[in-house]
Amino acid sequence: MAGTPNDVHLALRKEVAARADALWDVALRLHADPEYAFAEHRAAALLSGELERAGFAVERGVAGMPTAFTARSGRGRPAVALLMEYDALPGLGHACGHNLIAAAGLGAALAVAAVPEVSAGTVLAVGTPAEEGGGGKAIEADAGVFDDVDAALMFHPGVYDWARAPLTAQVQYRVAFHGRAAHPTGNPTEGVDALAALVELFNVLAVLGRRLPEGSHVQGIVTHGGTATNIVPEYAEGLFGLRAATTEALDDLVERLRVCAEGVARATGTTAEVERATVRYEHFRDSEPLSERFAAHLARAGITLSPPAPGVYLGSSDIGNVSTRVPAIHPFVAIMVEDGSDHTPEFAAAAASPPAREVLVAVTWALACTAADVLLCEGLREEAWARHRAARTG
Repeated sequence: MAGTPNDVHLALRKEVAARADALWDVALRLHADPEYAFAEHRAAALLSGELERAGFAVERGVAGMPTAFTARSGRGRPAVALLMEYDALPGLGHACGHNLIAAAGLGAALAVAAVPEVSAGTVLAVGTPAEEGGGGKAIEADAGVFDDVDAALMFHPGVYDWARAPLTAQVQYRVAFHGRAAHPTGNPTEGVDALAALVELFNVLAVLGRRLPEGSHVQGIVTHGGTATNIVPEYAEGLFGLRAATTEALDDLVERLRVCAEGVARATGTTAEVERATVRYEHFRDSEPLSERFAAHLARAGITLSPPAPGVYLGSSDIGNVSTRVPAIHPFVAIMVEDGSDHTPEFAAAAASPPAREVLVAVTWALACTAADVLLCEGLREEAWARHRAARTG
């Protein structure tokens, strides 16, 4: 390439600085107009439109989702994907800061594509809907969106400055019990109480929960418990959220749920149905070579990242499904103090605050520099892929 890596990083800094006001405007527009899972039509139009005007080849409706898109600059390998989330939380708006994730991914993609020295391969900006409850990235991964990509990069605003994300595997299952209706006083012995079976399942799972490994838990709600108090319920249903530190541990937990439900059904004379109700989020596998590179760039912008605290898990995300296929990063960068939390009104306010603007500019540059390093440094790509393959087979 022409110029040194430092020359490229300096050029990227200038490109990001030139776009800082425009990127902050995008973040604020998204923040002021929250849209929810698979209905982010205005957000997707705004982001894809910005990329299209910059010369990216945009494909909308990716993977069968109307609000998913890809935008491509360049061709062939190597290829780096910059991910954008833009769904909000019902009742809370952008209380997870996805407006900042979208603006940072957009800005990094635009900056890298604008620097002539970074002309090798492909910059792929990926619009990923429904992270909060639909698994847009998981659907895109299954559809092959990341099949020809060498790295997938994004960040997440938070209350910690952590170089990698301790994100668990997660899925929801629906458990239904079928019994036989009867009048509770007229012919009680003819009834088979499906609700009693569901309640017993909650009791069994409470006992199981005391023996689960760190990071694993089951949380359930009753979604159907009968139709009248003077009828023995013939049908009852619960929805159960399962989380585990790894995808393998989640699979084990799902099997335990199935065994518990079938055991309760045998004991109560009911029949049980156990079926998956949501897309499964796999646990996140961090690409250490890429995370270290990102952290080094962000340190030059004045933000120091550290490893996550031991034993702390910060929920789940469909970035895990991407990280099983390609080297990926998902650092957390704080926009408010550590005693706060996302998914709160306070965090929603922080996502449109002056500190958030400062983080947005710094993170956009660090993402752009990391993306350029992926495209220009064969050694970095080889190390990232070697670590990725070793983690998958280890």
